[in-house]
Amino acid sequence: QVQLLESGGGLVQAGGSVRLSCAASGRTIGSYCMGWFRQAPGKEREFVAAINWIGSRMQYADSVKGRFTITRDNAKNTVYLQMNGLKPEDTAVYYCAQRDYTHCYSSTGEYPYWGQGTQVTVSS
Repeated sequence: QVQLLESGGGLVQAGGSVRLSCAASGRTIGSYCMGWFRQAPGKEREFVAAINWIGSRMQYADSVKGRFTITRDNAKNTVYLQMNGLKPEDTAVYYCAQRDYTHCYSSTGEYPYWGQGTQVTVSS
């Protein structure tokens, strides 16, 4: 059974940085696309970033390009989201997700496995 556990969220001032981690258990992440999504209050869950199985291709939402970086360490079965230049509109619950395939898509429906989420709050 795949389990994903996010950590690293918290309260940060605008312009600051946070690194989120997602530790997987139940199966190795090494053969699968991993993604990050977020959901703000009253809004739908949206794509943030994704990384393919060997970390050779990353995809980002336009709203985070140049500020966020997704990486993975398959040996540690962990994926990361480095968030720099945070803005109040980045405030959301951030979710880690895993596909059953090597390559990535940005649709939530492509990801059958989800973590519980970690809150990131950016104050102005």
